[in-house]
Amino acid sequence: MKFTLHTTDTKSKARAGTLETDHGTVETPIFMPVGTQGSVKALSVQDLENAGSQIILGNTYHLYLRPGTDTLSHFGGIQKFNSWKKPMLTDSGGFQVFSLKELRKITEEGVKFQSHIDGSYHWFTPENVVDIQRKIGADIIMLLDECPPGDSTIEYAKKSNELTVRWAKRGKKRFSETECPYGYSQAQFGIIQGAVYEEIRKLSAEMLVDLDFPGYAIGGLSVGESKEDMYRITDFTTEYMPKEKPRYLMGVGTPDDLIMGIESGIDMFDCVLPTRNARNATLYTTFGKLNMKNAKHTLSDEPLDSECACETCQNYSRGYLRHLFKSQELLAFKLASLHNITFFLKLVKNARKAILEDRFLEWKKEFYEKYNQNK
Repeated sequence: MKFTLHTTDTKSKARAGTLETDHGTVETPIFMPVGTQGSVKALSVQDLENAGSQIILGNTYHLYLRPGTDTLSHFGGIQKFNSWKKPMLTDSGGFQVFSLKELRKITEEGVKFQSHIDGSYHWFTPENVVDIQRKIGADIIMLLDECPPGDSTIEYAKKSNELTVRWAKRGKKRFSETECPYGYSQAQFGIIQGAVYEEIRKLSAEMLVDLDFPGYAIGGLSVGESKEDMYRITDFTTEYMPKEKPRYLMGVGTPDDLIMGIESGIDMFDCVLPTRNARNATLYTTFGKLNMKNAKHTLSDEPLDSECACETCQNYSRGYLRHLFKSQELLAFKLASLHNITFFLKLVKNARKAILEDRFLEWKKEFYEKYNQNK
């Protein structure tokens, strides 16, 4: 993997770069649609390409449990299994495991947890999470970390980060001792933790930077803390992340969150929000959010977004979309998800263009002048 930083906006920390992998090049800043179980819900790989997707995310916890690494190995890795020819990133599964509070136990060795599918017991360790992700075959793989809740005490956050760093050393060692079984290169990112405490975030970043990973993520945000804390910690932490390496803000977020993150120097984002909200009839447009179940759309022949070129906006009216949702037609999920993913990818693409033109803050102002019209 090779990351090239092309420029930084002179009035903010916003950056534009390229991330080169064996499955293709990604232009940053970028949003990664979440394909938890090897599929971005309701969308085909052709839909994702039409929306402008350059890289998608898979989830180690879910892919490990189903279909399992034996099946993925048989097919030659996740990209051959799901027919996605471009880059992929897999998280470590740590967030999913740690969210199963009643079904897991954390030790120095790793995490013992129960499957949400059949109740069977499993172990995730820093070492076997590397092995699992090697077999899944993503281009970028994440270390196992502990994700403390947003309301953690400073004492808990400190101990948790110390465990995360110890696990990072073990994960890095295992990565150096193994290879991708499919003949292409994989990169391993470290994850900075520390909850909402600046001193712990700084320490975590410094300790992980000393381990010299090819990229770094900010984890443990959007897990219950306030928006103010999330924005503060993101902006603070990027100051301690290497400028020459990609920066990834995990599990975030809304259009506001993406713009905040880009302004703070983040290069990569992922979140289930655009597809999850799409299935619940909440759609993002140039002029703000819309709820397609609202009665006011019943007789509307307007496109969903007059400034969007996606299949949904080019072919279907708001009235028809409302009918699909009210009738619980499955087509609603596809059309809405396709639009929301297109909107998020267009947002980061336009932000990148503005950064390259050194006018990010002007673009941000122009974006909100339109986006806030529905408020």
